[in-house]
Amino acid sequence: MTTLHLIELTCPVCERLFRSQTVVATNALGGKRTDFHERAAGMQPLPYFVHLCTHCGYAGIQRDFTADAQPDAMLRAMVWNELAPAMTSQLPSGSLKYEHAAKVAEWQESEPRYLADLYLRAAWCCVDELDTEAERYFRRKAAWRFADALEMYDGVPAEERAVLTYLVGELWRRVGDDAQARQWFERVADEVTEPVAQSWVLEAADQQRTAPREWFG
Repeated sequence: MTTLHLIELTCPVCERLFRSQTVVATNALGGKRTDFHERAAGMQPLPYFVHLCTHCGYAGIQRDFTADAQPDAMLRAMVWNELAPAMTSQLPSGSLKYEHAAKVAEWQESEPRYLADLYLRAAWCCVDELDTEAERYFRRKAAWRFADALEMYDGVPAEERAVLTYLVGELWRRVGDDAQARQWFERVADEVTEPVAQSWVLEAADQQRTAPREWFG
């Protein structure tokens, strides 16, 4: 069961004070799906880990609304020009919140790994929202950003490279690009640093490459 707490935030772009809900506690059910999408009992917590100002459309995690957040004039203009027009509801979906947070992070030139996580969470929200087209769109965005992180010298810690390589393959598999998915699954073995501890990701990559199925880990 997900427990929420009401908080007050000040938007650093429009300086409006608004209320948002954040997660206090949540109980997971049967592990994670093949793309590591974790399910919870009752209300899904994912939309409440990110916050959005419904006046101007600025979004981010809680630290993005502290006094340390100092958006420059260019970022403010982009928020007003590109995000504010999309605010047609006072109850934005989880995927919209993550999409806006990702766009803000893109404009701030955040690390690819962080951007990838935001797009992946947007895709997970789309699963709950039954929006297949948007889900595929965000999965592609996440796959590209994870790939960017893996290409950087220090973009991903060595012990996490095999898992993220598998995840990129799974993202492409889920959008229907089997050729790209297969290539990424085949690369997992080259990224393993601890054969015993990471044997599960080798098995998962082989499973999804040869006979894909949904599993919970």
